Amino acid sequence: MKPAREVLARLRELRAADLPTHGGRTLAYVYDSGLSGVDELAAQAHALAAAANGLDPTAFPSLRRLENDLVAATARLVGGTPSTVGAVTSGGTESCLLAVLAAREGRPDVAAPSMVLPSTAHAAFHKAAHLFRVRPVVVPVDPVTFRADPDAMAAAIDDTTVLVVASAPSYAHGVIDPVAPIAAAAAARGVRMHVDACIGGWILPYFRRLGRPVPEFGFAVEGVTSVSVDLHKYAYVPKGVSVLLHADADLRRGHFFASADWPGYTMLNSTVQSTRSGGPLAAAWAVLEHLGDDGYLELARQTLAAVTTLAEGIRSVDGLRLLAEPDSTLIALTAGDAGFDLFTVADEMRARGWYVQPQFAHESSPVNLHLTVTAANRGGEAGFLADLAASVAAARDAGPVTVDENVAAFVAALDPDTLTGEQFEGLLTAAGLGGGAGVPDRMAGINALLGTAHPALRERLLREFLGMLYRPD
Repeated sequence: MKPAREVLARLRELRAADLPTHGGRTLAYVYDSGLSGVDELAAQAHALAAAANGLDPTAFPSLRRLENDLVAATARLVGGTPSTVGAVTSGGTESCLLAVLAAREGRPDVAAPSMVLPSTAHAAFHKAAHLFRVRPVVVPVDPVTFRADPDAMAAAIDDTTVLVVASAPSYAHGVIDPVAPIAAAAAARGVRMHVDACIGGWILPYFRRLGRPVPEFGFAVEGVTSVSVDLHKYAYVPKGVSVLLHADADLRRGHFFASADWPGYTMLNSTVQSTRSGGPLAAAWAVLEHLGDDGYLELARQTLAAVTTLAEGIRSVDGLRLLAEPDSTLIALTAGDAGFDLFTVADEMRARGWYVQPQFAHESSPVNLHLTVTAANRGGEAGFLADLAASVAAARDAGPVTVDENVAAFVAALDPDTLTGEQFEGLLTAAGLGGGAGVPDRMAGINALLGTAHPALRERLLREFLGMLYRPD
């Protein structure tokens, strides 16, 4: 048996290689309130309930109480009514999965169900389509604003449609889809309407209270039948806690699961998971109780100020522009025809201690860098913008990233349906990842190479890469 101190020392050693989760320098994946004491409170609450099992709400009634409290608090923010019900899930993807599952199960008369998605809908809906065999009908968005086109969405609804989706906001560009006309079109056809507010659901209502014009996107909009809101984003609770809300209990029933036809206990699940630790529930509940309405209003004020300052600063950097005016807390910036490579800018920012997220070109959206702004970024905007300008200058000096024409031809000839292990190993070698080299510090060349692949091939390559990463040493 190893002493506890040695185990923890090894864990700290491993964590040292990770991106920082506090301080506002990782502008993707993490959400930081910047407040002291919040993590400690959450950890203590998590420990108090970690051994409790959400599999059976009658055995652990405290978890039922905590979950109902989280659902009620979320519903109040997004226009819930006394009939609004919900479930706490492990994250936004599970919330979106269950929204699709409930819609499918609610229409057993449709033999080959489909759902209508704007092309900017989160990839979680494509995962749901794959898992639950609901055909995605993808509708291009406005090529300038990147918002869903209500008329095109309405035209895509047919007799097989069981769900229509909009975002508040979309992840890639940070803009809010026109929920009201899309919901009206869905309601006119008797189809459910889900709003993916995983990012904006908790903070946009506070932005509205601060005077920012925010259109209604929740249950105050007629025709909206479900809304997803992640608490581990702008409620600043530990991962993973999300809430899926339904307008009434009948709409929720389709994602419940029960199985009694076996000799063991009767299985009853409200989510995809069966066993669920009570730790995340307790941690989330404790943070919400601690911060309260006034605390979240102040955090939203700081976040809004940071978003505004960063957006203004990005406009002043020669060669950069915003892809869209940010409706929420997400910023997408691009280089246009500035003569430098954005993937190199991302590498240069990483070298300066910042993580910004590269996004590939898609439809009218060019290669861009994504920023997830939190309250922790308030006060650090000047440092970020100075390093961004320096990174752009370094990328301009470095010149464009080019892909060897022979490598590009090799990639173009790959078939994602028949890609062999040998071909994948050859591509890794061409990209400088062969021989167990691991992931390099600079990714511009690899991202440029991936950018030459069409999405289906890129997906296959990334699956192979994931398989390479998850191999026991």
